[in-house]
Amino acid sequence: MKLILPVAVLFFLGTTLENCSNEKNQTASKEYKARLEIKGICMNYTLTLIEGEADTALFTPQWTDDHTGKSYKNAFGLANPCTFPKTINAGDEFYFSLDTSKAEDCMVCMAYYPTPPKKLSIKVRTP
Repeated sequence: MKLILPVAVLFFLGTTLENCSNEKNQTASKEYKARLEIKGICMNYTLTLIEGEADTALFTPQWTDDHTGKSYKNAFGLANPCTFPKTINAGDEFYFSLDTSKAEDCMVCMAYYPTPPKKLSIKVRTP
């Protein structure tokens, strides 16, 4: 009888953690299409979502570049600039998914160019 409560708690925690893990994996496996809008100095990149669900938790709905005054919809910056392909240039479109793996460290200079406040770790789909 004393084991019923601990077993019930463990079962509840196990199913809750599994559901959270499944939701995280579903979000990570979604594919989006983006465009690199600004390839700023020191990997200060601004991207916009052009296909996919524009979740306001992930993307900045409206962002304006302080230097140019140009506005962008569904914008985001890179949280993992070290793994972003160097072959993608401003204006290029590409598909990506959210990257939930540990970010790789690399040297990034400290020069500043404005980027949207929301940053995403992404994995670019290779053709």
